[in-house]
Amino acid sequence: MSTPKDERQKDLFRPALDSIIDLKHPLVLLAQRIDWAFLERRLGSVYRPGPGQPPLPVRLIAGLMILKHTESLSDEALCARFLDSPYVQFFCGEVSFRHDLPFDRSSLTRWRQRLGEEHLTALLQESLSVAHQTGALATRDLERVAVDTTVQPKAVAYPTDARLMHRALIKLVDLARRCGVRLRQSYRRVAKHALIRIGRYQHAHQFKRANRELRFLRARLGRVIRDVRRKIQGNAALEERFEPLLALAVRVRQQTQRQRGPKVYALHAPEVECIGKGKARTPYEFGCKVSIATPVTQPKGGQFVLHARALHGNPYDGHTLAAAVADVTAMTGVEVKRTHVDKGYRGHNHPNRFQVWISGQVRRTTAALKREMKRRAAIEPVIGHLKAEHRMGRNHLKGRKGDRINAVLAAVGYNFSLLLRWLAALLCALVLLLVGSGRSPQRA
Repeated sequence: MSTPKDERQKDLFRPALDSIIDLKHPLVLLAQRIDWAFLERRLGSVYRPGPGQPPLPVRLIAGLMILKHTESLSDEALCARFLDSPYVQFFCGEVSFRHDLPFDRSSLTRWRQRLGEEHLTALLQESLSVAHQTGALATRDLERVAVDTTVQPKAVAYPTDARLMHRALIKLVDLARRCGVRLRQSYRRVAKHALIRIGRYQHAHQFKRANRELRFLRARLGRVIRDVRRKIQGNAALEERFEPLLALAVRVRQQTQRQRGPKVYALHAPEVECIGKGKARTPYEFGCKVSIATPVTQPKGGQFVLHARALHGNPYDGHTLAAAVADVTAMTGVEVKRTHVDKGYRGHNHPNRFQVWISGQVRRTTAALKREMKRRAAIEPVIGHLKAEHRMGRNHLKGRKGDRINAVLAAVGYNFSLLLRWLAALLCALVLLLVGSGRSPQRA
């Protein structure tokens, strides 16, 4: 891979973008304040010298990542938005308006996988830097933070034993057909009818009949598993190809509803975990836990996200606090003096327990601390915005790596949406100030 190609040269027959757009647009103001050189140093480190087609410019990829989660766009919608908006093209570093895409839609997926969580945190760090430079975030706001955890749901259907066993059977039969493995019987038709009857019996509260059909479905899945193993025995290539799906099918067939320990909740996403957060409307959520940190004060520009990280294995909240506070310090460069958490963090692992304040704590509290403790709940609407408006409510990225990437990019999109609003407010205040100063004083 050689150095990035840069096709952003001025066309003599087309006007430059900065001559046809409004330079006071919030997206233009934001592009002028972002340190693109810093992002090129951090994100460009994934380049390796060697033969191959030159990669895309770092500013183009970084701008697309920011805009995708700021406006909650899919990859297809982002490509259409790039072709429609000159402001988006200016933000991504184009000099003149383009009528074609300089990248392919699948390039976004490959870039996300290539960068990973480690490099994408540079976008979050740059959003905090811009907020600090523009006055939206003060240094004192970084010294007192609130930390909480939430669940990032995965894009999976609600898991049931019947549906999982039916999907495992269908996937095994389809893979066998693609590989040329001839089975004695596929059981596709009878398995589908059994799945339909299970749903009808459970709806009618006829659980004995539903359990009988579930045993029938489990037996047919076992027959397909044994038949596939007999047919591929001795063929190393087929055994290697069937092994992951066979292992998942065996786990699905053996697991029960009330079984303790790790289970399979989706065949296409076996990393999904069942997490209960004590909510009445959603007792269980299927995805992974995410740690979020925001200022406990009231910054001028809004409650920016200082830290976002996906946590696999469903750890106890208190055991994640030390790493979250250390991450905030590394991200901002400011030492955290006070941390406010809820009662789920009792028994935390923070090295200095006198810097952590738990909701409902009475001892060692002053009037100022009580006001800060009331502000801890301000992190809850931030989590709501991350889920509803910045693609954390349903993660479509693949694997555990996709969980970590989506959590960081959701925080990046939320921060940059606050920055756009802050820059628009600053522009309005400046216009009002100029208009007010330009008025002539009225004569008495």
